[in-house]
Amino acid sequence: MKYRIDKTGEQLHIEIVGVGDNKRNEVLGAFQQCQEGRCACPTRQYEKLQSLSMEPGADAIKLRLMPKPGEEFEREQIEKCLDFTIESASEGSGA
Repeated sequence: MKYRIDKTGEQLHIEIVGVGDNKRNEVLGAFQQCQEGRCACPTRQYEKLQSLSMEPGADAIKLRLMPKPGEEFEREQIEKCLDFTIESASEGSGA
């Protein structure tokens, strides 16, 4: 899986591609934990998150992260969080 991060204003738009049918549910489940306030990422970026929306597609997942007022995400830290979450989801499916 690969991802691309784009910034529009304060929001981050992330597209994860190469998800495939066999990993989609695991990856969505991992990000849903973040959406519900149970994020396990090894960064403090979650504390800056106001909202996270997900849009699953055929072979991709699009995420939109909105920071809390006055906060700004650190791209390098978000990349660490994405790497961790994707890897965790992949391991959880027996891959």
